[in-house]
Amino acid sequence: LVPSDLGASKPLVLCEDGGANGRLFLATFAAVLGPLSFGFVLGYSSPAIPDLMSINDPYLRLDATQASWFGSIVTLGAAAGGLLGGWMVQRMGRKLSLMFSSIPFVCGFTIIVAAQGVWMLHLGRALTGLASGVTSLVVPLYISETAHERVRGLLGSCVQLMVVIGIMGVYLAGLVLDWRWLAVFSSIPPTLMLVCMCFMPETPRFLLSRGQRAEAEEALRFLRGPDAPGSEFRLSDLRDPGVFKPLLLGVSLMIFQQMTGINAIMFYAESIFEQAHFQNGDVGSVLVGVTQVVFTAVAALVMDRAGRRLLLIISGVSMALSTAAFGVYFYLLNQPQPQTQISWLALLSMGVFITGFALGWGPIPWLVMAEILPVRVRGFAGAVCVLTNWTMAFTVTKSFQDMMTFLTSAGTFWLFSFMCVLNLFFTTFFLPETKGKTLEQIEDMFRGSSSRA
Repeated sequence: LVPSDLGASKPLVLCEDGGANGRLFLATFAAVLGPLSFGFVLGYSSPAIPDLMSINDPYLRLDATQASWFGSIVTLGAAAGGLLGGWMVQRMGRKLSLMFSSIPFVCGFTIIVAAQGVWMLHLGRALTGLASGVTSLVVPLYISETAHERVRGLLGSCVQLMVVIGIMGVYLAGLVLDWRWLAVFSSIPPTLMLVCMCFMPETPRFLLSRGQRAEAEEALRFLRGPDAPGSEFRLSDLRDPGVFKPLLLGVSLMIFQQMTGINAIMFYAESIFEQAHFQNGDVGSVLVGVTQVVFTAVAALVMDRAGRRLLLIISGVSMALSTAAFGVYFYLLNQPQPQTQISWLALLSMGVFITGFALGWGPIPWLVMAEILPVRVRGFAGAVCVLTNWTMAFTVTKSFQDMMTFLTSAGTFWLFSFMCVLNLFFTTFFLPETKGKTLEQIEDMFRGSSSRA
């Protein structure tokens, strides 16, 4: 590997030894402890809310409204975290941003453990949401700037894989731990991330953008990663097609991901299992978590062979059909003479939907966002994408009950099905394939100069 843009002086030649590969995977593992922590945050509310709604302490007991905020306030914190992360990656770098994000993770769970009132529970959740927003931006950037294009899809997919492993892990732990000990358990991954990242390098691209050539060469020797010096973002950059086109695509990916109805499906998961005569809804949640982990892992393994667009199309078709079937299920259930023996349809629809989401629209938007955004605007543009994602997550979550009232249950899921069809149209006609391309080739593609790449 001979980096061509480290400067005009003697190029740095890196060997292709297995140790370098091992160090790259080690750095990726340290970084994805952030998404693992993020998964613990997302999954924590499911086993914790039933405990907190039935607790004897009147100062901590949640009513229905407070429980709703306990679950959804994470998305508001994450939206703020996306903005904070955009500033941090440009000023502090990718490594320090990840290390600092562990602080609100640990502080948030500590506040929950020590909570003496509902406001402390909500504050703790907001802080863990803030940290989740930072990591959802920074980790994909860290991986994309260190991984070779041959394995960037595999390593980038590990972000979503670790999220769903975290969700499954907290579901499993929730079977034996109460809400306080579960919060203690959930603080372990961010603590490990803080320790592990101390021994990992900053990305060569960020070091070069700061004129730190010697440190960039040292990082390249450690990682064998790609290289490309950047510059400061200016608002005038938004007039550049090489900036606004990928930014528009990134924002669209985040909107479409949340409009698939993933939060609605997860919201209904426990009641669907109950209607299917499962004795324990918690066990059903664990099964959902296992399904997510398995098929997100499958997506990671085939990402660099199948490509991003093909997996998104397969994912979109699966979700469009399953949400349409969900609509049929609720339509038949709410007839004057309801069909009561069709719980299998809901279970089948949920299984197909979760499988489809895990294969494509779960992991790929975050991976593609990190690939297509130009280096010099990644802080700003990444923050816009993350803010869009979490704002849409909050909007869909909080308006879901209103949608169910206004459109009926069937109409709401048919709306989600229509959005999945729009996903397919968007993917087919507007989203370019990034498989096997260097980050420089992707930037040239948006500038209309791919032929020179």
